[in-house]
Amino acid sequence: MKTALFPTLAWTGIRKNRKLYLPYILSCIGSVMMSYIIEYLTQSPAVAQMHGGGDLMMILQPGKIVVLVFSALFLTYTNAFLTRRRNREFGLYNVLGMDKRCIGRIVAWESLAVSGISLAAGLGLGIAFSKLAELLLLYIIRADVDYTFSVPLRSVGIIAAAYALIFLWLLLKSLYGVHRSDPLALLHSENVGEKPPKGNRVLAVFGVLLLAAAYFLAVYVQSPITAVSTFLIAVLMVIAATYLLFISGSVALCRMLQKNKSYYYNKKHFVSVSSMAYRMKRNGAGLATVCILSTMVLVMIASSASLYFGAEDSIRSRFPQENSLDVEASSIGAMTQAGTAKLRAAYENVFADHGVTAKNVTAYAYATITGLQEPNGVDPDASQAISSMIAPESLRTLYFVPLSDYNKMMGTNLVLNGNEARIGTVRCDYDKQSFTMGDVTLNVIGALDKTPEMGNANTAIIPTIYFVVRDLDVLTPLEKLADYNGDKMLKTYWYYGYDLGFENEEAVQILKEQKALLGDCDFAQQADGGYTYYADCLAAERSDFYSMFGGLFFIGVLLSVLFMAAMVMIIYYKQISEGYEDQAGFAIMQKVGMTKADIRKSVNAQILTVFFAPLLMAGLHLAFAFTPIWKLLQLFNLHNLPFVIGVSAVAFVLFGVLYALIYKTTAKAYFHIVSDAG
Repeated sequence: MKTALFPTLAWTGIRKNRKLYLPYILSCIGSVMMSYIIEYLTQSPAVAQMHGGGDLMMILQPGKIVVLVFSALFLTYTNAFLTRRRNREFGLYNVLGMDKRCIGRIVAWESLAVSGISLAAGLGLGIAFSKLAELLLLYIIRADVDYTFSVPLRSVGIIAAAYALIFLWLLLKSLYGVHRSDPLALLHSENVGEKPPKGNRVLAVFGVLLLAAAYFLAVYVQSPITAVSTFLIAVLMVIAATYLLFISGSVALCRMLQKNKSYYYNKKHFVSVSSMAYRMKRNGAGLATVCILSTMVLVMIASSASLYFGAEDSIRSRFPQENSLDVEASSIGAMTQAGTAKLRAAYENVFADHGVTAKNVTAYAYATITGLQEPNGVDPDASQAISSMIAPESLRTLYFVPLSDYNKMMGTNLVLNGNEARIGTVRCDYDKQSFTMGDVTLNVIGALDKTPEMGNANTAIIPTIYFVVRDLDVLTPLEKLADYNGDKMLKTYWYYGYDLGFENEEAVQILKEQKALLGDCDFAQQADGGYTYYADCLAAERSDFYSMFGGLFFIGVLLSVLFMAAMVMIIYYKQISEGYEDQAGFAIMQKVGMTKADIRKSVNAQILTVFFAPLLMAGLHLAFAFTPIWKLLQLFNLHNLPFVIGVSAVAFVLFGVLYALIYKTTAKAYFHIVSDAG
């Protein structure tokens, strides 16, 4: 047999089956292109050198791994559709005298052609669009644009090697299938129905219970601390439950429809329902996969878009004032009014030196400590429990502000005596009239109308309780407490914050000069010859926020596009494969009088029977996943609940419209196959 025959047969097979191969090749090209773009961005000097580039690199690195792993799984899945469709052709070759070794050579040449085209086109398009992707990323994160174009050969080599391994795996899988195949079985492979799985009612009930348990876990999440681990467990349970429900539940649905004589014995439903009943194991798995991919797209778009478009809310939550300086005091007694007044005057001299006027100047003392919630207060002597996170849901961070400073900040005239206190809570509740911490007991006489705007407290993931006390001296007994490292648990600070009305290098310089004045401070906590302080400047930190949120949004969009492409291919191949399986049934029905208009109605009825199930289930998954998503977003300082709800709703509506267009487009391929059967 001539060697040139095998590549000819391979290319002829690809060309004659272009309806199957073209979408598959496009999927391969898209996967290679996307992987190269992300790999290019991880090697980009423009990204690495920008402010916040290190954080962005940390986001991109796991993103490229996710793309590669998902691409391998997705291409394996879609390759299985191609193999099933080509089995009859390979069986015919075998019956006509071609042995399995020769068939394997045809498969190898086909794989070589597909992988060669995919790698060449994918890398070419990736190189062509890599700079555009970089410019888009820099625009999203509001960084300076760099128009220098380069082609890192290391990135080309990494992606080429990775996808060569993926295509080699697909080839070996196909060759193994040819080796294990039976020629007669291959000839009739497309006509072999699948028996509905037994015990589907039991599996369906188990799926419902598993899904209910997963939803309960998701809704039960109370703290951002435990949201990550709980959410991951719930996700795995939801995936398993979705497959059980779509495989077993769809069988039960088909049986129910068949028992409904007025519905089943109708020319619109008879062929579609009867054919679905005998392939629901594979059909249900495909629908479940579409549902899971849809849910992933919705979750990623809703969360990443909320972060990016809500970045200003997060920034303002973290920086209630543009510039701030928290100076740690060596003790409560060391922080005298004379000492704070001296430091404040020195800070304000810096404004005069620069010829600027500070606005909304705020200065106050405060103390903070963390402990475990108890029925009548907080145990601040639980350092081991805090360090090991034995009870993260019970953690509370307490902030104490002296009455005189609070009245100045808020313009109030509150009065407190002795150990009296007023409290305010964030993400927790406390309704007792006394509050005990170690040797200190406060009498709670009421709630605060407004809590202080503290940037560190606003961004804390641990629930917070604010106290206004007569003065910080009431907390002196807590100064003896030390954590497991021997450090003082009660921290005392003096805060100074202000707005300048501009964000530039001068604002950063002013803050640097103010930090230098700490050498003349007589109450600051000295550590290794220096001073303990926390300085924040919105002008310096804004780029870090946008590099993180913009990077997450960029990765979210890329992964969503990849998952959407996978979903489109699964739906398309599902329609194609089912069209060929249903072709014979519709051919018979056309011979007994079914018209193409009747076929179109039957096709629409079949699609509507299963069309809304993955979309509605994905919407239900998103609704119950909203609680852990919301908790996770709080880790990024996003606390605008109505905004996140609105973004999630818009994401679902837009995805629903796109989903409908995908199904409408792919349904045309199914209609053309079954309508031409007569």
